[in-house]
Amino acid sequence: MRSRQRTFAAVMRLLLKCLRLGRRRRFKLVRQAEQLWHYGHLCLRSLLYNSFTNGDVVLDSLFEPIYWLVDHVTRWFGVVFVALVIGLTSSVVAIVYICLLPLILQTYTPAWICWHLAYGHWNLIMIVFHYYMAITTSPGHPPQAKDDLTGVSICRKCIAPKPARTHHCSICNRCVLKMDHHCPWLNNCVGHYNHRYFFSFCLFMTMGCIYCSISGWEMFRDAYAAIERMKLLEKERLQVAANQTYYQTPPPTFSFRQRAFHKSVVYLWVLCSSVALALGALTLWHAALITRGETSIERHINKKERQRLQKKGKVFRNPYSYGSWDNWKVFLGVDVPRHWLTRVLLPSPHLPRGTGLSWDLPPCVMEPRVPLLAI
Repeated sequence: MRSRQRTFAAVMRLLLKCLRLGRRRRFKLVRQAEQLWHYGHLCLRSLLYNSFTNGDVVLDSLFEPIYWLVDHVTRWFGVVFVALVIGLTSSVVAIVYICLLPLILQTYTPAWICWHLAYGHWNLIMIVFHYYMAITTSPGHPPQAKDDLTGVSICRKCIAPKPARTHHCSICNRCVLKMDHHCPWLNNCVGHYNHRYFFSFCLFMTMGCIYCSISGWEMFRDAYAAIERMKLLEKERLQVAANQTYYQTPPPTFSFRQRAFHKSVVYLWVLCSSVALALGALTLWHAALITRGETSIERHINKKERQRLQKKGKVFRNPYSYGSWDNWKVFLGVDVPRHWLTRVLLPSPHLPRGTGLSWDLPPCVMEPRVPLLAI
């Protein structure tokens, strides 16, 4: 009996020792896993540490694959967008010449006919000229040799000199002087040498669409009412044909030419009104940027810099702004009063002020620039 008790006690002691060893081993494994986790976390933070890292940088890194996809899609579909702009504009011009111009010549007074012919053709010439120049003119790229430039940084993507106001376009894969944005409707970047062409195209296209919308409002109402009458008569004709015992259908009330005319007028008015609203908003946005002497990219940079300096009790001043009126004169290349006619109201291929590599005070600006920082 005693031997059985001793054997049972020995087995229980052995079992308890095994449990203690297993528990200690488990605790040891947990401690080792925690140490490895903290060590890996510390290594990751040491490798990725940057004093400028914030939530925006993390979001940009997460969305990098989406940016890559959008850049490649935009690059390949740029030609399609340009063809779409040319096709839609050509369709509107064809409708005006085929449908509206004969009606204007028959019903309007000679004074109004002269006005429509003069303004319409002038607006069309300005649109075609500036769009052609915007898509064919290079926005400007910095030279590859650093010896030609002083006081510039290096682009971290193309490893090339990066002058002031220059930014890298991920779609063109090149640095662009005074880059504003990459426009898929131009299949080109908007930069130093074609920024004026881009804005002028947007402005004159908006003016042309507003002109067509206002001038064709009464025609649009008549055409829309005629289309509604077409639908009603077509419905009645089908009902009559269904009640007849023979298969002869009555002749159509409206001819094909009448249907095409009314639908073309409705198409023209709807398209011009839609483009006027969308492109008009974009034109106003760029007009506000030009008034402040900024580009689309610089607006975001200056906003962050303004907030950063505001926390320190300082005021940010844009070093490339010369005042609202002078900013427009520099942007449009107006040096003397007659340039408002020859360079703004008429097609002009003149180059912008400067080379885009340095930004000296233009001769047309009388007042000196404000300092970069002011306390």
